[in-house]
Order: sequence, then C-alpha cells, then structure tokens
Amino acid sequence: MQQRFTGANSITPVVKNLLIINVLVFVGKLLMESRGIDLDSVLGLYHPYSDQFRPWQLLTHMFMHDNFMHLFGNMLGLFFFGPMLEIRWGEKRFLFFYLFTGFAAMLLHYGIIHYQVSELMSILSPENIELAKREGVNLYRQGLYSSQPALTQLGIYFGVPAIGASGAVFGILGGCLILVPNTILYLIFPPIPIKLKYAITFYGLYELFSGIANIPGDNIAHFAHLGGLIAGIIIVKYWNKTKRDSFF
Repeated sequence: MQQRFTGANSITPVVKNLLIINVLVFVGKLLMESRGIDLDSVLGLYHPYSDQFRPWQLLTHMFMHDNFMHLFGNMLGLFFFGPMLEIRWGEKRFLFFYLFTGFAAMLLHYGIIHYQVSELMSILSPENIELAKREGVNLYRQGLYSSQPALTQLGIYFGVPAIGASGAVFGILGGCLILVPNTILYLIFPPIPIKLKYAITFYGLYELFSGIANIPGDNIAHFAHLGGLIAGIIIVKYWNKTKRDSFF
C-alpha cells in the first residue's frame, strides 16, 4: 500500500501554534537586535559548564533561529509533516512528542560535545578553563585560534549557543518513518517521486557522515538532528509495542 503525499491537507492546531510562536520569536529577535540586544545569548542553549547557561534555555532554544532560511527550513518541515502525526495522535500527544524529541536531540548533541570538552579541559590549565567559560566565543574573535587552538575551541563550545527546532523536526521525520514509510514525496531536487522511508534514511546517513567528518566552519548540529530522528523512531516504536492510548 502506498500513500501519496503532496502537502498538508489542513493545518492542525498544535502545528499552527508552533509556527506562530516560532515566527513571533524570530520577529522579536530581529527587533531586539535593532536595539542592540542579542536574544540568542539569553534564550539559546549553552553548555552547562558555560557561565551563560540558564535552565530555561532547555526549552527556549527550540524556538530560536539564526536567520530566515534557518527558520523557513524548519517551519516547512513542521508544516508538511507535523499534521500527519497530530491528526493520528491528537494535540497533547503530538506536543509531548515534539518537545521530547527536541530535548533528546540536544542530549545527544551536548553528549558528543561534552566528550570533546572533557578532553580539552584535561590539557588546559584551570585559569584557561575559567577564561573559556567567561569569554567563550570572544576568544575566537580575538584571533587566538592559531596560537592557542585548544583554548579557542573550548571557548567556542562554551560560548556558542545551540538554537533551532531542527531536532524536534527530525523527531517528526522519525515518527513518520515508522508510521507512514511508504508515503510518496515529490521532491524539487531531484524532481522525482520517492518513498518517505528512502528520503529520510538518506538524510539520516548524510547527517551521520557530516557529523563524523566535523568539517571546520560547519555550524550545523548534525548530531542534534540524529538525536531527534533516533528519539522519534524509538518513542513511536515503544508506543506501538505497548499500544498506549495516552501521550505518556
């Protein structure tokens, strides 16, 4: 059996509200930037060792985006794929799933980073570690990368916040992979129909290879994407196995 998918037939309540919130937060970010206030530094998620980490960032980072294309890409995925799950599950269960997979995405992302952070901290002096926590990405801007790469890299890990709904959107893709794998997608590039299970599998492998390659200058949290995808697959399989009717 195949399902033909050309877009969401109707936008669902939670998806609509998530779209509105993300757009409003992005507009608010632009307005604050025009007044010299950086909302990313307040609402983006920093490493727990960073002096800029705050508990609310565990939630708020999912609604922050770097630029319009970052926002557009995530909201497009939410708009097209989110209703497929919300219609099936209902509002509460879908919202729980969205937030859970977004949080799981950050657990994997910062789990990988924490391993690298621990290695860097083992070769730096306590004074340099405190400097990295305090100054963060400013160390990179000061041009220390060539002379003190370990200190600068630790500063980047501590000073650059993670932002975006990508992890939760990949969680939605993971859910769709399990529930509607044979849905037909019509891609713009390449301009051919393809089953959802093949498109998402390819995308997941791309994220894995990109994360392992760790190309310099690549600021995409590939392991966060993988974390969301894996969490989405696991929770849907668990729900299916236990045949739960509630969202917990």
